[in-house]
Amino acid sequence: MGKITGFLEIERQNETYEKVEDRLKNYKEFSISLEEKDLKNQGARCMDCGVPFCHSGCPLGNLIPDFNDHVYKGRWKEAAKVLHATNNFPEFTGRLCPAPCEEACVLGINEDPVSIENIEKNIVEKAFEEGWITAQPPAARTGKKVAVVGSGPSGLAAAQQLNRAGHWVTVFERDAKVGGLLRYGIPDFKLQKNIIDRRIEVLKEEGIVFKTHAHVGKNIRVETLKSDFDAIALCGGAAVKRAISIKGSHLKGVVQAMDFLKQNNQRVDGLNAIKDEILASGKNVIVIGGGDTGSDCIGTSNRQGAKSVNNFEILSKPSEGRPAHQPWPYWPMRLRSSSSHKEGVERFFSISTKEFIGDTNGNLIGLKTAEVEWVYKKGERPELVEVADTEKTWDCELALLALGFTGSEKTLADQFGLEMDFRTNIQASEKNYATNISGIFAAGDMRRGQSLIVWAISEGRQAAHHVDRYLMGHSNLPLKGAGDLPRI
Repeated sequence: MGKITGFLEIERQNETYEKVEDRLKNYKEFSISLEEKDLKNQGARCMDCGVPFCHSGCPLGNLIPDFNDHVYKGRWKEAAKVLHATNNFPEFTGRLCPAPCEEACVLGINEDPVSIENIEKNIVEKAFEEGWITAQPPAARTGKKVAVVGSGPSGLAAAQQLNRAGHWVTVFERDAKVGGLLRYGIPDFKLQKNIIDRRIEVLKEEGIVFKTHAHVGKNIRVETLKSDFDAIALCGGAAVKRAISIKGSHLKGVVQAMDFLKQNNQRVDGLNAIKDEILASGKNVIVIGGGDTGSDCIGTSNRQGAKSVNNFEILSKPSEGRPAHQPWPYWPMRLRSSSSHKEGVERFFSISTKEFIGDTNGNLIGLKTAEVEWVYKKGERPELVEVADTEKTWDCELALLALGFTGSEKTLADQFGLEMDFRTNIQASEKNYATNISGIFAAGDMRRGQSLIVWAISEGRQAAHHVDRYLMGHSNLPLKGAGDLPRI
């Protein structure tokens, strides 16, 4: 695949970014794409490795060496066909995926891995630019109707696959616009929302119906879905935000990260009539949680003009390189710095927030922390221990809780009569995604818990196969990996 000696001759080349001072002035994407000749060279680095471990690293089973080879040889349309055979939305993963495929790249054992994610993004952008991505409505309809609850990546993937099988698909979204966390959780500087809109238009042309402001269990009755549809796919995500139960957590200024991010995305989208605005402007901001959501809060806070931004993580600082106990090709828990981190933030590890401090009016003015360490004892779970004499008080008018999600909403499960697992996810079979109620399936974060966008798309595709099999007795939809190449 690629150029036989390419990996020996060509170094990895990444996209560049606009200067920090320029990109902080707006919420637009700020990456600067490589020239086509440079992208071809990056595809040429894909070595003839024999066993492409990138396949095992990718939850979608993307045919990575194949599309890299097409890019190297300038066959962009063929590359787009191969990419879309396994991935419904490479424009999302090409921007947002942490690229486990690259960590599993054979070249990455002793060199920089192939820039798979960037190549993927450029393939799909080329395909949209050339007009190769068009609606592909099914040749015939089965007459079966399927309701998909949730329009995030899992719901959209399930909907497109089920529509391709010929079923009538209706997607129910409780927010004002389609996209789930893609629209309301991911900042525009990582994913501009016109990228979502152009794909939704294709899905609509294929025959999928989208209903917004449609909150199943509230203004859409569960009984209505059960009576009007032959099957239901629940893809509503892990919506219960993790709280922090310490003194002062009720204060004004202690805010869930997703509430902060959603409101800002709505503001960027032109929704100005926002009640109880949450703004970082002129404030000392502390982001509690060191993951991707925390990073998004940092970038957003700096664009809003925060006075200072600090980031707390209760875990120890990861190593710069691959830890010894996480050898290739496994995903390594190592230190990762996003573009938002490089825009201005102080990061603190092994630190725990003990108390939020408020003024007489109930406004947050500071917080107390202590350094912590993890004590490991053989045969026991690690114990978090506070380090003596390390308590510190910080000025803070806005604390953003980027602590992740604990599971799915129990109210919806109760209304459907569904069982939940010990992690409060909808309990659905690993084998066929079926819940305890016949005809109702669950996929994505709602089934597996908080995870990656690439896993959400994979789950949506696999759930669609099992829904189709339930309705028809068999399915030609791929269970995992490539099906027939799309008509691009």
